[in-house]
Amino acid sequence: MTELIELRNLWKSFGEVNALQNVNLTIPQGKITALLGPSGSGKTTLLRIIAGLDTRTRGEFYYGGTLISGNDQANLRQKATLVFQKSVFFHTTVYNNVAFGLKLTDELSKEQINNKISEALALVRLEGFEKRQATKLSGGEQQRVSLARALVIDRELLLLDEPTVNLDPKNVSIIEEAIHRVNQEKKTTIVLATHNMFQAEAISQRVALLIDGTVKQIGTNRDVFGKSNKHLESFARLENVFSGTSQLTKDDTSIIEINENLKIEAAFSKSGKVSVHVKPEDILLSTKALKSSARNVFKGKIVGITDLGGIAKITVDAGKKFSIQITKKSLTEMKLTVGAEIFLAFKASSVRLI
Repeated sequence: MTELIELRNLWKSFGEVNALQNVNLTIPQGKITALLGPSGSGKTTLLRIIAGLDTRTRGEFYYGGTLISGNDQANLRQKATLVFQKSVFFHTTVYNNVAFGLKLTDELSKEQINNKISEALALVRLEGFEKRQATKLSGGEQQRVSLARALVIDRELLLLDEPTVNLDPKNVSIIEEAIHRVNQEKKTTIVLATHNMFQAEAISQRVALLIDGTVKQIGTNRDVFGKSNKHLESFARLENVFSGTSQLTKDDTSIIEINENLKIEAAFSKSGKVSVHVKPEDILLSTKALKSSARNVFKGKIVGITDLGGIAKITVDAGKKFSIQITKKSLTEMKLTVGAEIFLAFKASSVRLI
């Protein structure tokens, strides 16, 4: 595996505050690497250094085997592009915003620019948005424009700072699919900063766990997520976390007794004391008794509804409190209210060990 980037004993200090401390990290070429960690862990600072926007305080930074010095920052910015968590747009059309980087050079014809913009917008499913005003788009659409703006200049290194934070599931899915396609089809090296452990597991091949400015662990998804991990537990603020005693079944699944009224079936094989998690978006809701292939089906009562804009969070008491995420449209169509009886279901494969 060829390493595109190697960081050795890298530090970044702001006055007396050490944002990064003794970071040792390699980033393989042509792969997706996730920088996983909580807010304030140093992920953005590390991305800015790799992008050539900030300089390190001390330590060594190698790009393609070459040691990067302060004089190399401009060259580094020609190799990498960073998509910020919150991008700034020109008060003009989507086309002009995406075309900006291409128009800084005279190397491309008008037709070539049009083709590149069309390709980039198609990747993020914004075909036909060329004449729309970028500043008037929804937050999710704006983030997809930001990604298209980075993709169109075709750098060999794409850096993404929390690209799907606070977005609805539809936009998250589109952005994650685009990231995967760019990596697979163009072999672009991608570094993704995220606090979402499930996103890191789903779309990256390599994970670096960053906490308090220090890389606590680095390895493949299996290395990091394949077993209980105290570093993950130290920052992951997860909903639907349940602890209980697990017993194996004849089908090589596990039945976890959470309490006398709640037993959850999981697709893994593990006995003894365990803690598990179910993502809110993996749980289905129905106002009628469910006929489902899902191994876990429970009846409960709605005890809370929180409006989060395009989505809604429903809290259901079904022996334990479950948090479920649905679209605002589904909330309206199902006419859900606090106090109503409801059925919930999720697959055994949706139950994750933590």
